[in-house]
Amino acid sequence: MKTPYQDIYKVLKLNRFIVLAVVVFAMLTSSFALWVAFSTSKRALNSAFAISTDGSIIPLKLVTQKENFQVEALAHLEQFHAYFYDIDASNYEKNLEKALWLGNSSVANLYRQKKADGVYNRLLQYSLVQKVLHIDSELEEVDGEHHFRTRVVFEINRGVIVDTYELVSTGKLLLVDRHFPKNPHGLLITDYFENSLRKIAAQPTN
Repeated sequence: MKTPYQDIYKVLKLNRFIVLAVVVFAMLTSSFALWVAFSTSKRALNSAFAISTDGSIIPLKLVTQKENFQVEALAHLEQFHAYFYDIDASNYEKNLEKALWLGNSSVANLYRQKKADGVYNRLLQYSLVQKVLHIDSELEEVDGEHHFRTRVVFEINRGVIVDTYELVSTGKLLLVDRHFPKNPHGLLITDYFENSLRKIAAQPTN
């Protein structure tokens, strides 16, 4: 004979099953979430650092910053040397003005020295065309300072005669505020010095 107690027992049994199922599901979900968090953290930890050449640990963020700095530094040096040495009678004032934004007083002093020596007057007088053919820069960090050495190959077209020269310059790079568009890389050339200038054979054309 069926009694009300049998229905209550079935309801309680069903409720207990539902509660147990919810508890088990919650435990499984929590365990899965913890496993995902642990795995993600482990992967992030393993990929958050890089090994330098001397075996020390370097954060990847710092590595990325250094890589970005190198790219910008090389671009800055190429831009400066192109402005400063790729000149002719029609563009030298505009190019030199742009170049002076990329360096400090060492660059300005060199410009004034060249001007006093009549370099730019000869450019106008003889309609010379000074064209940069190749720029190659090397960077080195010494005691937190960024040193560079740049080799510039350029030619001077005198109309009938075309001479090719190699200039080697050195200096340092200083981080400054970016100034668009005059100094977009936020770097300033300091201690700039023209180490050597020699005449070389003309570069072959491709």
